[in-house]
Amino acid sequence: MNQRAHITMPDDDVTAFLEGSRKLQLATINPDGTPHLVTMFYGLDEGRIAFWTYAKAQKTRNLARDPRVSCLIEAGDDYAELRGVLLYGKAEQVTEHDRVMAIGMLVARRMTPDVPDDLLRPYVEQTGRKRVAYVVERTKVVSWDHRRLA
Repeated sequence: MNQRAHITMPDDDVTAFLEGSRKLQLATINPDGTPHLVTMFYGLDEGRIAFWTYAKAQKTRNLARDPRVSCLIEAGDDYAELRGVLLYGKAEQVTEHDRVMAIGMLVARRMTPDVPDDLLRPYVEQTGRKRVAYVVERTKVVSWDHRRLA
């Protein structure tokens, strides 16, 4: 077996890794074709990456023009500990207000673990007035877990 195949995470491990992580690196495509890369908190909506952002943000303008994204979630400091999942996909904008708020709550829970929903909800409702939400439909998943090399 080649090394790449050996370090690829099984689907259950990918799911657990996404569920246990809080932030991702989101890449969209600028008008000139260069990548626009930002760190985002995210939630999971039926297993799909979900995030929200301000309606006037650069990433929002990029996604309106080209919905293709790359989402990188990674962990580990030393080579032998490196783990990650790279999702390629298309970001679909969520327009229904209740769903935008639900995604906002998913994200807020990741940003502030152990804070009760009744304390998060006012923040989500306030900031949600200026935000849009997205759900990423995966087209490709690449994963690695260097701990499997030991």
